[in-house]
Parts: sequence; structure tokens; C-alpha cells
Amino acid sequence: MNKEFAFSIKSVFFDENYRPSDNTRITTNFANLARGESRQENLRNTLKMIDNRFNALAHWDNPKGNRYSVELEIISVDMDLEGNGHAFPSIEILKTNIIDHKTNERIEGIVGNNFSSYIRDYDFSVLLLDHNKDQSQFSIPDGFGELHGKLFKSFVNSTVYKEFFKKLPVICLSVSDSKTYHRTENQHPILGHEYQPNESSLTEQYFKKMGLNVRYFMPPNSVAPLAFFFLGDLLNDYSNLELISTISTMETFQKIYRPEIYNSNAAAGKIYKPNLKNLDHSLTQIVYDREERGELAIKQGDLLRSTSSNHTKLFLSNGLLITHFD
Repeated sequence: MNKEFAFSIKSVFFDENYRPSDNTRITTNFANLARGESRQENLRNTLKMIDNRFNALAHWDNPKGNRYSVELEIISVDMDLEGNGHAFPSIEILKTNIIDHKTNERIEGIVGNNFSSYIRDYDFSVLLLDHNKDQSQFSIPDGFGELHGKLFKSFVNSTVYKEFFKKLPVICLSVSDSKTYHRTENQHPILGHEYQPNESSLTEQYFKKMGLNVRYFMPPNSVAPLAFFFLGDLLNDYSNLELISTISTMETFQKIYRPEIYNSNAAAGKIYKPNLKNLDHSLTQIVYDREERGELAIKQGDLLRSTSSNHTKLFLSNGLLITHFD
């Protein structure tokens, strides 16, 4: 029996009045900021940091450094797995939009940026941990990431995606603190100096199954490279303003969540080893509980296992059974 996944998309603006929906993963960067007594101040300060960084990078024809502001949309993707109208919250990503206050133009940015999913939580925080619980040497389970990769490819190739978004997604993540990065001679005017890791990370391998390639760049006046995961041609498929919208958004989140790396008081050199125990860094004025976020990731990954205990079968459009949960 052939089946196609039915995807549906909902969006909500990420602004100082944002409140996470019931289906939003509370480990997500933007959802975590919108919790607690400081939620509105957190959100306001985060958006101001994004705008300031954008204007610093888009400095041409911008003498006062206030020409642009960035609007963020949270894109929630649901899947109807069995065609019965019961949707499963699968992916959440961010879409940037750029407001040019000089021309009064609203410019579409990049979709992707931050990336989260329940299945990824399950794979890394439940499946991988369970697999290595009684092992003397770390190993990866058979088929690790294959389900997630097939679901992501199915979404990007879907009619729904093409109706909502003009370009392929770009996902921007932190570098791995277990790898060493070497600066190359390649330098892009917006993305900055390119770096190359000494070896592939598990995240790279996981995202490769989603069809994504990766390149590492340290933008001008940044202190550490960012990992850019993409499907097409990162350097030529996107405009300068589109790239700046991703850099300003995701570098801001990383300064909040990874200050030891991205708000360090010393910039990465030719050979760079990220260090999450680096004490020589500055903190933002934004409240965030990183320990709680790690605990929540495990709980949410486990939630997927418990809600899939009915042997839900997931089919690709060609009818191939790709997995079931026990």
C-alpha cells in the first residue's frame, strides 16, 4: 500500500509577546527564552542583539547602524503519518525576514536556522544513551538517523514546503567541543574565514543522512566559527542580507547558550579547539538554565517512545516500511 506523508505548516511570530504553544519542544532555543519571570525582558534583549548584529554586518549604506531589523517566524511542521487526521509534531525551524526601514521593504530571509525535532531528541537522548549504557566502548546503533533523514528529505521535497518557501533551508549550529578546527585561506565577505574540522562529528553524520552538507565559517568580528548545514550552494544560492539574517540570529542564540565559545573574550586562532569549560568569557543579560534544558531533552525524547508504543508504522511515498517503534 503506497502512502505519502501529509505535512502541514503553522507559523507564529517570535517577538516579545511570544508564548510557546503546547506542541512546542520546550528545549528549543526560542521556547526556553520565553519561560519564567524574565521572559519578556529575555525576548526583548535577544531581538535587540539580533538587530544590532545584523546592522553591524550590513554596514554599507547604513551610516547610523539602524537601517534594518529582523523578524523571526517559528515554523512548526506536523505530519499525518497514517492519513487519519491525527498529526504528529515533527520539526520546528525558524524563518528570518528582513525589514529595510530606508526603503520600507520586507525582504524574505532564510528558513532553517535553528532546528529541532522530537525524533532527533529520541535518537540522541534516548536511543544512543540506551545503546551505550552497558558498552565498554562507544558505538552507534545500526540505522542511527536513517528515519529522521528520510522524514526530513520527504518534507523538503514536499509540495507544502515548496508552496511556503522559495529556497532550500540552511541550519546553523555550534561547533563541536570534541573536534579541532583549522582556518583555511578561503574567506567570504559575509561568512568570513572558513575552517575545517580534523574529523567528522556525529552531528555531521546525522545531518548527512538528512541530505545536508556542512561548512564552517567565522563571520567578521565573531570569536568562533559556526556550522552551516545546507543542501545547495551555500555561497551562491543566498544573498548577502539572507546570510546576515542567519548569522545574526544564530550567533545571538549561541552567545546566550554557549557563552564559553561564542562570547569568549579571545577569538579563535588558526587552530581552534572549542572549550565549554573556558572561564574567560562574558555572559549576556539573558536568563537561561542550560542544565534544565539537557534534562528536558531526555524527557522529550522519551515522550516519543511512549507515544509510539502502538507500533505506528511510517511509510515513504513508495510504500517502503522504514521503521516502527517498539
